Amino acid sequence: MSVLTDVKSRVAGLKRAASSEREGYSGGQDRPLGGYLAAMSVYAAAVGTLAGVTRLTGREVPDGLAAGDLLLAAVATHKLSRLITRDPVTSPLRAPFTAYQGQEGPAELDEKVRGQGARKAIGELITCPFCLDMWVATGLMAGYIYLPRATRLAVDTLAVLAGADLLQLGYSRAAQSQKPAQADPSRPRGAEAAARA
Repeated sequence: MSVLTDVKSRVAGLKRAASSEREGYSGGQDRPLGGYLAAMSVYAAAVGTLAGVTRLTGREVPDGLAAGDLLLAAVATHKLSRLITRDPVTSPLRAPFTAYQGQEGPAELDEKVRGQGARKAIGELITCPFCLDMWVATGLMAGYIYLPRATRLAVDTLAVLAGADLLQLGYSRAAQSQKPAQADPSRPRGAEAAARA
């Protein structure tokens, strides 16, 4: 038996084992484990590259961020993740991987992931703010190393946007609570006046 035949046989065996494991895990559901593995590999390669470049260029890595900076970075990560995963304006970025379902909340869309394999895995990543948080936080932390002033400005801007969103939601709720109650159509007309008297 030649070496090439042996290698082909082993690769085929690994493929069968991987397929069996995927089926055992997913229980017949479409879980794009290969796409997830690819996404994790891209993330690990990006982090490894950043670490290598940081070391080669002799960049100073901060010992840590101050508590206020950490809080602002967390708020900025949350806001940027929601902008990417839910905002109507960024829907063209998600369109190749999703199908529009409707409005989900104030200025947020409900989209269903479509496709299979890598397409589905990317769709799940870019429609899930929790999933995207890791990528965004890593990008912001790299920004603190390579472009600290610009990153602080971006973080501050995103934190201000998040604060403005909270004010908008609070204003909307206050405005809703100030609207007069709608008349109950099931009650007789005289009952409304009697209830007010």
